[in-house]
Amino acid sequence: MSPSKENYLKIIFELEYDHRKINNKNIADIMGVSAPSVSEMLASLTKDKLVEHTPYNEITLTKEGRQLAQDLVKKHRIWEVFLVHKLGYPIREVHSAADTLEHATNDDLTGRLNKFLDYPKRCPHGGIIPDNCSEANDDTVILSDLADGQTAKIQRVIDNHEFLTYFADLHLNLGDELKVLQHEPFEGPIQVLKNGKDKLQIGVKAATYIFMSPPK
Repeated sequence: MSPSKENYLKIIFELEYDHRKINNKNIADIMGVSAPSVSEMLASLTKDKLVEHTPYNEITLTKEGRQLAQDLVKKHRIWEVFLVHKLGYPIREVHSAADTLEHATNDDLTGRLNKFLDYPKRCPHGGIIPDNCSEANDDTVILSDLADGQTAKIQRVIDNHEFLTYFADLHLNLGDELKVLQHEPFEGPIQVLKNGKDKLQIGVKAATYIFMSPPK
């Protein structure tokens, strides 16, 4: 299977996990490709019986597709842990390197690397590593859904290079506490207070890529 097909399976798997709508637009936005490219690839994955794609644009993984996607996500995130914690890769740059490595990694190497890292539960972006983490449910909420006045901590973020560059430029990190001060009208930026002292503006699209702990 081509690396491109594998990447699509991973994105669909992650959207399912995030309980986000799985449609051509969301896939295209995260992958940074055109909508026609997504349609063409979904048709190919459907033909391979890895994805079910109805005329009403309902996209789901088949049993075989979900297992394959889960294995790919596990390899990818284990490599991310290794690259960040052992080789010092910046979080914003680790995705593409892990992407290259995962496609050439067999189960034996995955197992050895996993053991070497002492079976990490989460990747540097906060995503759970399948089989290593027993957390069946994720009670996070996206930042854009928090109401004015609510406070929560950043628990994980979407693994997208453009977004991660934006995230790093704002000097945000996993574990930072954000208090929502105000949602600007007409899908304007969200005004937040970081760790009780720094005021920031976060774009509404970026805020859908940031997953927060249950608010208080």
